[in-house]
Amino acid sequence: MSEDLIARLSQDLRPPPRFVVARRLLVGAILGLLVSAALVAAIVGVRPDIGQAVGKTMFWGKLVYALALAAMALWACERLARPAGDARGRIGWLFAPVLALAAAAGWQFAHAPAAARAPMLMGHSASVCPWLILAFSLPPLGGLVWAVRGLAPTRLRLAGLMVGLAAGGAGAAAYALHCDEMAAPFLVAWYTLGVAAAGVVGWSLGPRVLRW
Repeated sequence: MSEDLIARLSQDLRPPPRFVVARRLLVGAILGLLVSAALVAAIVGVRPDIGQAVGKTMFWGKLVYALALAAMALWACERLARPAGDARGRIGWLFAPVLALAAAAGWQFAHAPAAARAPMLMGHSASVCPWLILAFSLPPLGGLVWAVRGLAPTRLRLAGLMVGLAAGGAGAAAYALHCDEMAAPFLVAWYTLGVAAAGVVGWSLGPRVLRW
């Protein structure tokens, strides 16, 4: 079924109530996040110093960043899951957490000795961090595909992109339970890359997995 045909059919559809859309998206995202957190604990393990880490600002900053990306993408999904949904006014908010963390990264760079800047950016896990975030985004991706496909999206590429970014944010939040990197430059570079990679997967799969 082509996207043009879907768009024509959608003209006769009545959009589901907003609370139904939001509830379905939250169920898919939360269940996927819980599965991802369980997989993190089972496969790579929760960081051994988690008790001390929860007392540090950057631990919570890392979680807030990941969950903010997921929340902004879900907010856009709430529109795109409707027939002919237009989320242009919401998608731009995805840049807000990125810019806020980038500002923090710039401040850290500016106040760090030159020799410390490369370690702040690369940490000790830059080569695996985006890939692990992408891997742990797969359960939320599955949950959100179920949620959105059961509604009536018509802009399947864009809906897939937002589904992927939301899943990436959830996967990054789960991975943060294992990751001991704390520097803002590392987080804005490699966490963002992992979330973006999940978005690309969603964008690629959208026309195939979100058809109804």
